[in-house]
Amino acid sequence: MEPTVAVSNLNHAFGQGILRKPVLSDVDLVIYPGEIVILTGPSGGGKTTLLTLIGGLRSVQDGSLKILGQELRGSNKNQLTQVRNQIGFIFQHHNLLKCLSAYGNVRMSLKLHPEIPKQEYRHRAVGMLAAVGLGELVDNYPDKLSGGQKQRVAIARALVAQPKLVLADEPTSSLDSKTGRDVVDIIQRLAKEEGCSVLLVTHDARILDIADRIVHMEDGRLQRK
Repeated sequence: MEPTVAVSNLNHAFGQGILRKPVLSDVDLVIYPGEIVILTGPSGGGKTTLLTLIGGLRSVQDGSLKILGQELRGSNKNQLTQVRNQIGFIFQHHNLLKCLSAYGNVRMSLKLHPEIPKQEYRHRAVGMLAAVGLGELVDNYPDKLSGGQKQRVAIARALVAQPKLVLADEPTSSLDSKTGRDVVDIIQRLAKEEGCSVLLVTHDARILDIADRIVHMEDGRLQRK
């Protein structure tokens, strides 16, 4: 089985010359279809940097990083866009468009997938919003939603197109315990039913049970727990 994520000897640094600061050192990580990997570790240890590299949001400096068989190091803009379109991103900040309703924000993700018929947009988007507990708020705009509700819209947006890979950075940090559990249950179901791979960064010990593997990162290095 070909891995969804294959990271080998990955190194990354910020700054130049005497200001250069290593952030990741000799990182190796493989994630297979349907596998949920949770990444733990102290703040500033390199977790978010690794997530953004895997998501094609930063350029790979040194080492190999393959997503769905595509080597990201040296990839051109179109190749990176194709990879990103197959990834669902859930980050700490929801980054919703204020001019769009909850439904409109989720629909935006579907527009990246020409294989999904337009007549399915409403059904898929409303269904996913209902799954994260926002079934009655689909037409509300972000300024009428709480912080936790906005995060749930962002999660629905990430999952609605049934991505091959979900990258989640503290997805439950602004949610109460019940909503947080509902959200990770949805992520877990997507992984198992659709063969989606998940890499989830968290400090929330209440959700560690969904992991197939837990890896720990400290000072830019990975350790398996």
